[in-house]
Amino acid sequence: MSLQPLIDDALAETPPGRVVWVALSGGLDSSLLLTLAAAACRKHPRPLHALHVHHGLQDAADEFAAHSRRLCSRLGVPLFVEHVAVDTAGGQGLEGAAREARYTAFARRVAPGETLWLAQHRDDQAETFLLAALRGSGVRGLAAMPAGRDWQARRLARPLLGEPRAALEAEARRHGLSWVDDPSNADERLDRNFLRHRVLPLLGTRWPHATHTLARSAAWAAEADDLLDELAGQDLARLGDDPARLDVAELFTLSRPRQRLLVRHACARLGLALPPSARLEALLDQLAGRRDAEVQVAWPGGEARVWRDALYLLTPRAPLPPDWQAEWNGTASVDTPLGRVAVRLWRQDGGPARLRLAPRTGGERLRFGERGSRDLKRLLQELGVPPWERARLLVVWHGETTVAVLAPARGAWLAVGEGWRAAPAVNPGSG
Repeated sequence: MSLQPLIDDALAETPPGRVVWVALSGGLDSSLLLTLAAAACRKHPRPLHALHVHHGLQDAADEFAAHSRRLCSRLGVPLFVEHVAVDTAGGQGLEGAAREARYTAFARRVAPGETLWLAQHRDDQAETFLLAALRGSGVRGLAAMPAGRDWQARRLARPLLGEPRAALEAEARRHGLSWVDDPSNADERLDRNFLRHRVLPLLGTRWPHATHTLARSAAWAAEADDLLDELAGQDLARLGDDPARLDVAELFTLSRPRQRLLVRHACARLGLALPPSARLEALLDQLAGRRDAEVQVAWPGGEARVWRDALYLLTPRAPLPPDWQAEWNGTASVDTPLGRVAVRLWRQDGGPARLRLAPRTGGERLRFGERGSRDLKRLLQELGVPPWERARLLVVWHGETTVAVLAPARGAWLAVGEGWRAAPAVNPGSG
């Protein structure tokens, strides 16, 4: 049976007029997907582009790119080649680092609103499920690869995910396709290759439909993950629907599994890396035992802090360098360690303003007319500024007098002293 109708149907689900991309490695799977996509786009005109990621990890990499060029030339499909550097020093291993480099290239080339097709099939799904199970993954990991998902304002889809590799091989032979085989696919030191060449064939001798049933289990896990995500969304709505700030008392009205689920859901909503299981358990243990204490738990790509009975989830952020300062005329945008800030500050009497921006050092005071002089530390507490944000504020000095406090990350004034006026810039970002 031809696989062409699958691709025709997938094309019908893409936004009209938007470019459809195919990730083309040069191997059998992606070469076939591009061939079928080109046929679909001839019947139903749609811009189609191919994207080849050149990893440069082996001598054959140039041949993969050359094959991709020949195939795209024959099909009349524009090809874009993205060269990437695979960084294996981050502790992800070669496979993980190469995947991260690939997705960085995808984001660089595929525009928001466009669709990228990937050529994974059912055997790949079975391998991914087994890898996740062997790593002790939860339901989300066991769900393996989704047939489609939104990613950074783009759409990723796998139109062939439900088909076995044998069906792809048969279709490629019918089309008389040629392709290149990646020599690294034979390296059984890599976990996925070991499963592909040793484990799955052995399972198939006992259970002939092993890849089908493993992929079906992944589909059930994906459905369960969707339901859990829906439950977590309901819990978050009940707690105020702010993923960055969770009420601790309300959080502890939930069972421990739902607490874990909600924190992970909130992190995902914020685009934070999910906390590893041990870090998440440490966080919940600290919350349970020390609700009135300052709690801080960090992990790569995320951080949790407690302040005033609320759990804050945020991206780890360094404080301002204590020795940084800048002269400022009150009108020009200014570059700070937290980025360019475009705000204005001027004297009410119209006099000259020679200002200096610097981080807080402690002991600063602001004068507010009839309200008198206020200690800045106490003022920030009253304003509800969390302690970790106070280390990222800038104090504006006029001579030896503190006249205002700025949150540069937000480009917002927190307080302005007597005799001064402040406003956002008329043309933010301009000098």
